[in-house]
Amino acid sequence: MEIAFDNGELEKLCSNARYAARKLGPISAKKLCNRLADIVAAQNVTELVAGNPHPLKGDRKGCLSIALHRGHRLVLRPVHDPAPSLEDGGTDWSRVTAVRVVEIGDYH
Repeated sequence: MEIAFDNGELEKLCSNARYAARKLGPISAKKLCNRLADIVAAQNVTELVAGNPHPLKGDRKGCLSIALHRGHRLVLRPVHDPAPSLEDGGTDWSRVTAVRVVEIGDYH
């Protein structure tokens, strides 16, 4: 899959391991690197298994959360416009082949 970023700070966190370790801690930074590699290797979002990927609700509806470490999450949104949808209006993650990183942190 392709990965885009909402802003330069998120791109820096995802592309600079030392910076990510300073901001997130070494374990979350390592898991972030692994999760990004998983995303690049996948054909679509449903192939992702590590980090308990799951769709979010409420004000984050349309996003997918992937766990890193101790509350840190990688939050993704489909790049597709409009996002592929199911009959019930939810996102059809099996057809999402490009994602945008919208948040990295602890939103709980």
